[in-house]
Amino acid sequence: MTQTHAPASASLLRQAGLPYFLIAFIARLPFAMMVVGVLTVVVSARGSLSLGGLTSAAVGLGTACFGPLLGAAADRFGQRRVLIALAIANSAMLVAFTLVVYGTAGDSLVLVAAVGIGATAPQVAPMSRSRLVAIINERMPEPQRARTTSGTMAYESAADETVFVFGPFLVGITASLIAPWAPLIGAAVLTLVFVGAFALHPSGRHVSAERDEDGRAPSTVSELFRPQVVVVVVGILGAGLFFGTTLTSLTSFMADRGAPEEAGLLYGVMGIGSALLALGVAWLPARFALRARWLVFSGVLLLGSLLLSVVGSPAGMAGVLAIMGIGIGPTLVTLYSLGAARSPLGRSATIMTMLGSGIIVGQSIGAAVTGEIAQRLGTPTALLLPAAAAAIVFVAGILNVSSRASH
Repeated sequence: MTQTHAPASASLLRQAGLPYFLIAFIARLPFAMMVVGVLTVVVSARGSLSLGGLTSAAVGLGTACFGPLLGAAADRFGQRRVLIALAIANSAMLVAFTLVVYGTAGDSLVLVAAVGIGATAPQVAPMSRSRLVAIINERMPEPQRARTTSGTMAYESAADETVFVFGPFLVGITASLIAPWAPLIGAAVLTLVFVGAFALHPSGRHVSAERDEDGRAPSTVSELFRPQVVVVVVGILGAGLFFGTTLTSLTSFMADRGAPEEAGLLYGVMGIGSALLALGVAWLPARFALRARWLVFSGVLLLGSLLLSVVGSPAGMAGVLAIMGIGIGPTLVTLYSLGAARSPLGRSATIMTMLGSGIIVGQSIGAAVTGEIAQRLGTPTALLLPAAAAAIVFVAGILNVSSRASH
């Protein structure tokens, strides 16, 4: 490997290339649109917030069952083959789901089609993290690796937060200006074009150098379930629950005011602050250890979410969402950094897809439970659920410290 004294960030940019970052950014946008788009189109076409939440949960079920398996396949065979197949399959499922929702099929077929969307979701964000970590570990000087990895996780989390802002925003805009089905058709087109481009990028041919010529990893599958890894998965599942409960309770909050389609726009307030704070994590001092960051920022998230129950106006809601954004972005960066540090040898994509699946599964379950509670018990009760989700993230952080895990 060539040694270089250039700044770590510049080195990574040269290694991967600017087009990579642009393609990877746009390619993750459809994934951010799926859960919100499914919820929007089902509520519009079938008139049931409860069914919309269940359908979002079905997307999460598909991801939970197949996401880590797809990550394992990418580790074994390289990402290119896996992602090309997924780009085609997921685009087809998004179109098929739209046709089913507007057709005469029963609700059960709607749920089955939603599982298909989750099962074929490309999960570009975890795949991108895996590629960049591999580049850092295999091509960059060792003294630069730790700081570059931290900065990379900060960028990736900020990119995720940005698309999770633009995802609901695009769903809200296109659903309002065109039709409720438009976001899913748009997501299908973006998936086919940009996930396909992400798959065909030269870095997509990479297979971990830690694997032998037969593709076997030096680590065992059981290492994926070590306590140090499981606690991170629990933390990120809680973050997903937070996203799902927040968006759905916010949708109910705005529906009470006659404008449910504007929930995504208000939700974006949290995402903007979250993205900015996520980027700022790269400049935190090394002595501010990852385990301490987890506790501090998830504590801010918990305190902010407790304020939701006293909000009475959209303006007040925007203020509380901004506070929560301060907590959630840095928390996600910390969780992904810990995931990268604790990945078993040769299983980086598997770990990253486990974490990515944790986000979408949590988001889907949170949406389903919150939708049902909002419909049966009302918005004030639903607004209590984001605090419960934030508490899971915080308690997992306490467990992480008590286990004296590394970092």
